[in-house]
Formats: sequence, structure tokens, C-alpha cells
Amino acid sequence: MKVILIKDVKGSGKAGDTLNVADGYARNFLLARGLAVEANAKNMNELAGKKASAQHKLDVEKAENEKTAAALEGKEVVVKAKAGQGGKLFGAVTAGAVADAVKESFGLTIDKKKLVLSEEIKSFGDYSAVLKMTQGVSCSLKVKVVED
Repeated sequence: MKVILIKDVKGSGKAGDTLNVADGYARNFLLARGLAVEANAKNMNELAGKKASAQHKLDVEKAENEKTAAALEGKEVVVKAKAGQGGKLFGAVTAGAVADAVKESFGLTIDKKKLVLSEEIKSFGDYSAVLKMTQGVSCSLKVKVVED
């Protein structure tokens, strides 16, 4: 019997896979537990539609990421921080502070979890950061820490 998996099944396949399995396994296990549906014309068309929709969503997301990367590539972000005597910062400049500075400077919202700093920023100066977005899109930023 030919079935389409709805959920991942250990030892059989991942969701969206089309499998040819024994009739008893399909009826008594996969279909009974809601792990699969029979691979008829209607279900095959739904699966194709879902795959096309998911691919379109990925393409749109990649285009947005490339647009953001092009806008930020090589740009310098200025982060203001408070410091004590000797130029040592109170705490450290985090990826969240850099993300906020990018939003303030360029009007682009970036996820702080996707921003990788080259080193801990605990003093004034110039640093580098990499914004690693999904699907292999990334860009580099210069981070300049100045006194508030």
C-alpha cells in the first residue's frame, strides 16, 4: 500500500515522504495512529501544494535576507557605551546592543541570535561582527564602540 507520512516515523521516513509499505503495517499502525494517509490523487495533490508553498516561503525568506545583507554589508555601526576610569566599559557590549544600534541607524530589524561578534567587546574601539542569516546568507559589519 502506498502512503504519505504526516509525521516523522522512526525507521520509516520523515513527514512528507511517500512510501510503499505492507498493507497490515499501513492499516494497523500508520493509518490507525494518524501517522500517515493513503496516497490517493487528492492527497498527492495536497502534498505537492504544500511542498510548493514551503519552497516559495523559503525563496521569499532568502530574498529578504539577501536584501538585508546587501544593505548592511561593510557598514559601520556605532554603539555608545558608558565606561569608568581607564576606558574600561561597565559590563560588555552584547549582540543585543549591536542589533539595537543597527535598528536605530539603518532601520533594519535583525535577530541578535544571528549576530556573531568576533570577540567580547569590553573596551572602546573597532570590532567586527558577522550576521549569519538562514540559507547560507551572511554579511559582515564593523562595530565601533564610542563613549556615551
